[in-house]
Amino acid sequence: MSRQHAFPKNKEVQCDQRRTDGGLNANNEGKTDFYARKRLVVQDKNKYNTPKYRLIVRFSNRDICCQIAYSKIEGDHIVSAAYSHELPKYGIAVGLTNYAAAYCTGLLLARRLLHKFGMDHVYEGQVEVTGDEFNVESVDGQPGAFSCYLDAGLARTSTGNKVFGALKGAVDGGLSIPHSLKRFPGYDAESKEFNADMHRRHILGMNVADYMSYLMEEDEEAYKKQFSRFIKNGVTPDAVEEMYKKAHAAIRANPVHEKKPQKDVTKKRWNRAKLTLAQRKDRVAQKKASFLRAQEQEAGEGLTSAIGWRGSWERFR
Repeated sequence: MSRQHAFPKNKEVQCDQRRTDGGLNANNEGKTDFYARKRLVVQDKNKYNTPKYRLIVRFSNRDICCQIAYSKIEGDHIVSAAYSHELPKYGIAVGLTNYAAAYCTGLLLARRLLHKFGMDHVYEGQVEVTGDEFNVESVDGQPGAFSCYLDAGLARTSTGNKVFGALKGAVDGGLSIPHSLKRFPGYDAESKEFNADMHRRHILGMNVADYMSYLMEEDEEAYKKQFSRFIKNGVTPDAVEEMYKKAHAAIRANPVHEKKPQKDVTKKRWNRAKLTLAQRKDRVAQKKASFLRAQEQEAGEGLTSAIGWRGSWERFR
């Protein structure tokens, strides 16, 4: 059969196939914006075999995921990753999904990535948090700054979104990411001015501390309900700023991911183990020997019964 006729199409239903074709499943399920992904993934044609890195930021109800990745034909390749559930190691036990936690997660990712490539001492970023504009520039005689692009996924990129907290953390950590001040907290769209101090307060969690103080005075029951984990961990409004400052210093001191020690697990078998060839041969030999012994025993019992029957017949005669 020729190649043309190997997979013949039914011309009668061809139009229906076009209309009912599913296309990209991730797009249909609402998981991926392929319009944006195409522009984030496709590299310039004059940059041969040069990956186009993306800063992927995703939020769940209890966690923040930040990754540096680039695409291949077989799928995305993750270069480095950081999660907000790692922050308790650096002294942040509560509020793992707020703007300040997003900043810390982005900072952790940047320092971890640069440490992996041996560039952490060349590009230290902005050590002191100011909230103002900061851009990483390449150093002469050293490897160029690590450049990537923000991949916000399906999140609404409106002013003040937590995605930009992770972006700011990565930039302050030493990564070169194109960005604008218009999406950070503190930017006023009407006056077109940026208040860096307001952005700094969000990075250090002071907006949360102000709300904690407000609830303590106005509605103590609501405070105990909403900030129960803060109370449990002994985090007061006055200690929030210092907690995040210490966390930033701890992240810069040791951003390396520590693998969990491998546990010695005792494996349980719920089925019989497969026998080896020697065990199977020995099993067959034992069955043969047992069968022969049974045959000999039956033959001996038959002979004894025959002799006993003949003696009783002689006595009867």
